[in-house]
Amino acid sequence: MPGRIRDADVVLVRERAAIEDVIGERIQLRPAGGGRLKGLCPFHDEKSPSFSVNPSLNLYHCFGCGESGDVITFLRNSEHLSFVEAIELLAGRYSVQLTYEQGSAAAGRQSSQRTRLVEANRAAAAFFAEQLAGPGAGAARTFLAERGFDRTAATTYGLGYAPEGWDLLVKHLRTAGFSGEEILTSGLASESRRGSAIDRFRHRLVWPIREMSGEVVGFGARKLSTDPADDSPKYLNTPETPLYKKSHVLYGLDSAKKEIARRRQAVVVEGYTDVMACHLAGVPTAVATCGTAFGSDHIGLLRRLLMDSGALVGEVVFLFDGDAAGQKAALKAFEDDQRFVTQMFIAISPGGMDPCELRLARGDAAVSDLVASRVPLVEFALRSTLARYDLETAEGRIGALAVAAPLVARIKDVALRPEYARRLAGWLGMEIDVVSERVRGLTGGPQQRRAPAPRTPVDTAAVAVEREAVKLAVQHPVLVSPVFDAIDEQAWTDEPLRTVRAVIAKAGGVSPSAGGEAWVALLRDTADEDVVRGLITQLAVEPLRSDVAADGRYAGAVLARVQEFALSRRIGELKPALQRVNAIEEPERYTRLFTELVQLEQSMRSVRERGLSDL
Repeated sequence: MPGRIRDADVVLVRERAAIEDVIGERIQLRPAGGGRLKGLCPFHDEKSPSFSVNPSLNLYHCFGCGESGDVITFLRNSEHLSFVEAIELLAGRYSVQLTYEQGSAAAGRQSSQRTRLVEANRAAAAFFAEQLAGPGAGAARTFLAERGFDRTAATTYGLGYAPEGWDLLVKHLRTAGFSGEEILTSGLASESRRGSAIDRFRHRLVWPIREMSGEVVGFGARKLSTDPADDSPKYLNTPETPLYKKSHVLYGLDSAKKEIARRRQAVVVEGYTDVMACHLAGVPTAVATCGTAFGSDHIGLLRRLLMDSGALVGEVVFLFDGDAAGQKAALKAFEDDQRFVTQMFIAISPGGMDPCELRLARGDAAVSDLVASRVPLVEFALRSTLARYDLETAEGRIGALAVAAPLVARIKDVALRPEYARRLAGWLGMEIDVVSERVRGLTGGPQQRRAPAPRTPVDTAAVAVEREAVKLAVQHPVLVSPVFDAIDEQAWTDEPLRTVRAVIAKAGGVSPSAGGEAWVALLRDTADEDVVRGLITQLAVEPLRSDVAADGRYAGAVLARVQEFALSRRIGELKPALQRVNAIEEPERYTRLFTELVQLEQSMRSVRERGLSDL
């Protein structure tokens, strides 16, 4: 097991790792005001963005599902990593040299499994790339040249060649210090009948498959052998490993993600060479699945990059071959259409050519024109369905209507249903009213929803102000110092906020703090419970209620308001108590209560003069 990473190194990783970059590689973030960013939460499905990031404090919080934390927490939860794995991943990216404490020197030099597998894949990618220039890779170079890819393109996409030998890569990785177990676990080798490790990829053109961050997690390999006795599959991918989950990656997404976010368009193709052809032809938003059908996990990846919500509508364009398999894939995509707010389109390449063949035959412009010729997926699905029926007969038209009407009824945009009902009637040669009535019958009338029961407001005016004061103490401690520390703990009526107030006091109070990421990290470390740490993170990310930038005047007004509410509550308790005391029978108690009341009312006037009467 690896030794314990030195605390100072963990702090340095947190400081260097820009949370907006790490999260921005996985979801699209847009400005949300006050220096904050927002996007669709990667931890739960949502229609509108509730995921907030505060780059200045290196923290995030989802106001939908409650997930929150720093850059390390995000990586752990999104990539299912251990703490050490997340630290090592970030350290590698931001050039932080880690020192391991405790354990033997040998243990200290070890790394987590994930880090070792990443390193093994990286070493394999470099090995394959080097082999592509060697004398044994002539067939691989010919394959690329015949498809219009030169040496520069091969280098750009990290292509390589797996040589013919049984264990050349295994020997290379062993020499580089990787164990047999690591090589097998990475999927780069398989176990022979004799129990030894042999190369998984042999005499194949190899594409590195990268996750969104750019790390190589697997490979796709194309057979080059023309021997009829070789019955191995044409394409062979890395098997499922702790790193590589084929349903969680899209080939080309690491290089396409920025353009997908900028253009709000993703183009889905079927193969690795198709992705390369599209990118080189001026369609930099192309991606492809890796040996599996386009599914719900892929949808999640694209939704977060497209900022797929009701406010921002993008598009997903499927480029499929014109053969039966391509059309089947397109119709399968229609089944997932309802998962997107984004519009979905399809473009069928002429003559059954894939984008790579189209580019080679007709040039780059033909690929761009193909994308531009896209048609709505629902239209394609309807026309493909109708093509299976003989519309010259009454029986054919009725059968086609029975199958096509449910497709129209499933269109997520209600406003489009009448239009497609009219189009369907025209394609069928039937009366519009007949088709429209059939569609309406499938959708049903508007559902009568029971009015929600009124909820008791959670935040009173006092709690709202108390929350603002604690937010200021977390985000801008300098602005509320030293008054915040001097306010009595009982001024906070909300128990969770009072707990955070106690954590601030335990951490030394706001007075000595300069704020920033280190201050919030100290508060989170001081808290005893995860729920409290989560609330601290939420308060650090949550915007202030001020329309202008926070300053000393605003902070003073908020603190004055907190004191005013506290004084008002105490005065409200004291007046009835004073009325119940007989001044003649209990003169000392009456005098004490009366004096306290006078002092409280004087304090109230002073606070009101010093602050604002309302936020």
